[in-house]
Amino acid sequence: MTPMLLPLFAAQAALAPPATLGATDQRVDQPIAAPARAPDVADEFTGPAIDARLWRFDIANNKQGWFNHEKQYYGPDNARIRDGALVIEARAERPTAADSGGQSYTSAKLVSRRAFGYGFYEVRAKLPCGRGTWPAIWLLPSSGTWPAMGEIDVMEMVGWDPNVVHATVHSALYNHVKGTQRGAQVTVPSACTAFHRYQLDWRPDAILIGIDDRAYMRVANDRPGGTGAWPFIRPYQLILNLAIGGDWGGSKGIDDAALPQRMAVDYVRFWQRP
Repeated sequence: MTPMLLPLFAAQAALAPPATLGATDQRVDQPIAAPARAPDVADEFTGPAIDARLWRFDIANNKQGWFNHEKQYYGPDNARIRDGALVIEARAERPTAADSGGQSYTSAKLVSRRAFGYGFYEVRAKLPCGRGTWPAIWLLPSSGTWPAMGEIDVMEMVGWDPNVVHATVHSALYNHVKGTQRGAQVTVPSACTAFHRYQLDWRPDAILIGIDDRAYMRVANDRPGGTGAWPFIRPYQLILNLAIGGDWGGSKGIDDAALPQRMAVDYVRFWQRP
């Protein structure tokens, strides 16, 4: 996240969200599929190192601490390319860098340099399941005040509730601080042992999120409230991270013995819509 977002997220972290950030009010069961053409943007993670032209590491809040009372320090040493996949690794260790905030865990957070808008997103990933882990694939705009800026969570899972995958959207009127967030959850029995395709179909009239060509959440742009209900009208950056602890991920504690844990991403693909 960019420095201009620091004040807004510091304020967000000071709030006390409910024990669960998931929501189940937008459940659907319908097909979802990528366009039958080559993606407009893709990273297949086949190179020797993370492509700095496509990704940057977010380390901005290491000193003061991360959102939702999470426990990790984010650094570039915890992400690498291995066997054709991006691997983000969380470890039980104290960072020695000058920007450390005294954390006892390290991990990594990558943010796309490009901001994307309407289109189809597909991220093929294998998730960690250790208690205290909180992997996420999500989108935020590069500036604004949360929650008015909007947030799209394509995938979140907490390690104390393994294989239960959540999709959620947040806005000024519908967000987890108010307990009004809109989303759904689905059980994926092999989320931690196999790769799955986490998918987002973002259009002006609706956001559809699914896994392996089956959508389980749909939020429609059909409620009054203007941008308070639907701020999803400008490009957002894609974020890949593995948090440790926090109000949701750490609500059942952190199992240090289960670390290190890894989120592996086989590829990221995006098809743009007009």
